Amino acid sequence: MADQAKKMLEVLLMLDCKYGRTIQEISERFVVSQRTVYRYFDTFKQVGFVIENNNGYFKIDKEESTAQDISQLLHFTEEESFILGKAIYAIEDGSEQKNKLVKKLYSLYDFDRVIYAISKKEDTENIYNLIQAIKQQKQVVLKEYRSGHGKDIRDRIVEPIDFTINYLGVWCYDTEDQSNKIFKTARIKEVVLTDNCWEYKPKHHKGITDIFRMQSFEPIAIQLKLSMLACNLLVEEFPLSEKYIKQVDDNTYLLTTDVGNYLGVGRFVLGLPDEIKVIYPQAFKDYLYSKMKENSF
Repeated sequence: MADQAKKMLEVLLMLDCKYGRTIQEISERFVVSQRTVYRYFDTFKQVGFVIENNNGYFKIDKEESTAQDISQLLHFTEEESFILGKAIYAIEDGSEQKNKLVKKLYSLYDFDRVIYAISKKEDTENIYNLIQAIKQQKQVVLKEYRSGHGKDIRDRIVEPIDFTINYLGVWCYDTEDQSNKIFKTARIKEVVLTDNCWEYKPKHHKGITDIFRMQSFEPIAIQLKLSMLACNLLVEEFPLSEKYIKQVDDNTYLLTTDVGNYLGVGRFVLGLPDEIKVIYPQAFKDYLYSKMKENSF
């Protein structure tokens, strides 16, 4: 019964797309009969989803459906899952309810990382194809990819490796430049999955996404001394930071972590200059000094 419910949820997520899916496509992907797919559709309609049929391509009609957006119900970012996990583990040990919640939380991540929680629904088809390419270790064509300045618009042949936070970007190996880089998913017109397998797997390398949500291929070690106020604000704004904080005394905390660059952490420190002291590195101290000098009157 649990496997059946999980499969139905996966089908529902698959229908939350831009162009729709055929009955045959769903049937083959989930190894069920076409009659079973139609039975799933009837169940979805009973709970408030309207299934639109456009020449044999089925999808959820968002404007007519009365049920809540299934993607918003199921998707958790890393930060959200960290917060939920903390709340769940705070429940008394041995609680049956706790065990059920833990199982439910982690079972959600079997659904292709639940891509249909993308804020821009028009991007979901591209994200889905990128995930399939990663799973199958295939090259893809990023059709009409727009560079940062928008002056260079052309196709890119890449080997996708993994996603950044909330699927805003994808770490890829660029076969033309022979280098690893991030491509912004919003700048991709279309993702075309090719039959070509990865050729450069040994060269694949993805960077880090730090607690301040900055990406880089070269992490920088930092340590900050925080007051209680700074510590509380840091955890509230960047929940994952809690894993890297150690309490020294009632009003002193140490944050020891790696950052992708000084931009994110710099903004935080400059916002609380009297509550934070940089222990290391010296380069970060110099960065902050230059920023304060730029903004001085």
